[in-house]
Amino acid sequence: MQVCADSVTVAGPHGPVLPPTSVKVEEGGLEFVHGEPGPGVTAFGLALTGRLKPATGTVTVDGAADAAKLRQCSAVVDAPGVSEPEDALPLRVVVGEELALGGRPAGKDDVARWLAEHDVAGLANVRFENVEAPVRTRLLTELAAGREGVRLLVLDTPDRHTSDVDSWVATARAQADRGLAVVVLTATTPPAALPATPARIGDPS
Repeated sequence: MQVCADSVTVAGPHGPVLPPTSVKVEEGGLEFVHGEPGPGVTAFGLALTGRLKPATGTVTVDGAADAAKLRQCSAVVDAPGVSEPEDALPLRVVVGEELALGGRPAGKDDVARWLAEHDVAGLANVRFENVEAPVRTRLLTELAAGREGVRLLVLDTPDRHTSDVDSWVATARAQADRGLAVVVLTATTPPAALPATPARIGDPS
């Protein structure tokens, strides 16, 4: 599977939210996109996964413009104001909600089993805002990757939680190594600190 955004823009009620931006990612690939902090970065992630219709430009999956297919085969991880969990919820509730969202068993025992399998059983009752940033990103990414049919993951600005670039790069790379297509959106990490040259918000090339 290959997903390609070509000069995608997004318009808001008061003007452009996302200037022309392009990226291409394939299964097993890991790509980075960098932009200034703000709604444009998340807007690109939503457009890339078929959840937001571009004003101009195109997003294709295997060469076809098919937003429904994109939505089915993708997940946006921890997008501010969109898919990020509420800080006050205990981890066990966040996990239960994410399992249910993915159509998986989400009862008390199911949640406990998932937490144990991911080495965080002791954090079950910890408020989500107090879960360490690398663990937060790892768990939310695992939950998204476990949804049926997901082949594309978009991690939305994990750098807003920590300056430890290696932690979330390792999480993203692990999913790419499993064969998923992975895009990491960044906003506060200097592009030079990323392990590969990123696509840029506002660069249509």
